[in-house]
Amino acid sequence: MPVTRTIRLWSIAALAVTAFALGGCSTQIADMPGVGLPAGAPERPKEAGGYLPVHDLPPERDEQAIKPAELAKIQSELTAARDRQATASTPAKPAKK
Repeated sequence: MPVTRTIRLWSIAALAVTAFALGGCSTQIADMPGVGLPAGAPERPKEAGGYLPVHDLPPERDEQAIKPAELAKIQSELTAARDRQATASTPAKPAKK
């Protein structure tokens, strides 16, 4: 056998042995009893949960997120900024001769 072929075979054998050795470490450590969970962690459910509660909505707010005075101020600032931008973006008319 040529030397390169021998090296290639040994490399493949070493790769296969490494893959099998690491494959044995594929168990989940968190599922082992007494390992991977902090002291106050709740127990995992035995069965996987069903669908997520999509239709559960948060309760209605008692107060508004933004006070009406703040909302009016923000809207006026945005309107003013829009108007400034509109006048700045329109090209000036060339003077007639």
